[in-house]
Amino acid sequence: MSDLVTGDAVVLGLRPARVPSRGLAFVLDLVVYFTGYQLINIGLIFAVASLDTAATAAVLVGAFLLFMIGVPIAVETLSHGRSLGKLACGLRVVRDDGGPIRFRHALVRGAMGAVELLGTSGIVACIASLVSERGRRLGDVFAGTLVVRERVPGARLQPVPPPPPGLAGRFTGLDLSGVPDGLWLAIRQYLTRMGQLDPQVGAGMAVRLADDLVARTGTPPPPGVPAAAYLAAVVHERQSRDAARAFGAGPAPYAAPAPYAAPAAAPQQYGGYVPPLPAAAVPPAAPVAPVAPVAPVAVEKPRGGGFAPPG
Repeated sequence: MSDLVTGDAVVLGLRPARVPSRGLAFVLDLVVYFTGYQLINIGLIFAVASLDTAATAAVLVGAFLLFMIGVPIAVETLSHGRSLGKLACGLRVVRDDGGPIRFRHALVRGAMGAVELLGTSGIVACIASLVSERGRRLGDVFAGTLVVRERVPGARLQPVPPPPPGLAGRFTGLDLSGVPDGLWLAIRQYLTRMGQLDPQVGAGMAVRLADDLVARTGTPPPPGVPAAAYLAAVVHERQSRDAARAFGAGPAPYAAPAPYAAPAAAPQQYGGYVPPLPAAAVPPAAPVAPVAPVAPVAVEKPRGGGFAPPG
């Protein structure tokens, strides 16, 4: 296990890929790209048959650079670091902080790969990976990336804590299709390790992850809900949907006990959030029947003036 730590002091449970797995992934990618280049090359030869030798050579060299450098850059950018070879070997390219890569990362890796992989037949890349503690080649060093193994034993995964009772089941209509896998990975890593973080650092990271999640879903959390509680509720909703697709029915929603009693101390797990009192737990006040007005009673004045002895 690598000591990969993000800028917010979150230790990521990811294993850096080593030379054998990375070499196999590169060979698989090279076979796919070279096969596609050969197929296109056959068509280009017939298409540029009427051109002179210099123009034909320029077209063929341009096609080679496009397929061997441009296509890998586009594939890594669109797949967020998972080419066909890396997908087959269970690898992924991520940033140094564990987030998904972008175009600039793929561009630097592809440009350096043309030199250390294609130009030197992978010798420079192998030496750099063997010397590096985390198995990084020169392209990874300049791009600020790392190739990690995604397939880890299931027993090492820690369960995500359940959301507060007041938030479970409140995001059933949330659109999660736009949330990338890299963001889910970062949220899960945070939720499973937020108890080990400094409270201020953990709260700041929860806010940033919640902002990224809101930007992807377009739905802000309810007012007054801490960011960590919001993340836990959304992850719980995604797990429920995955279970429903896999088994036909998701787990039962988390229900608050009745009667509901707020804890004496605010829980530290979700930043001091105390769920609101459910409406069903508050008994409605019984209606009070209106009191009918009392009619005045006529009192007869006794005879003989004044005092009437008791009977």
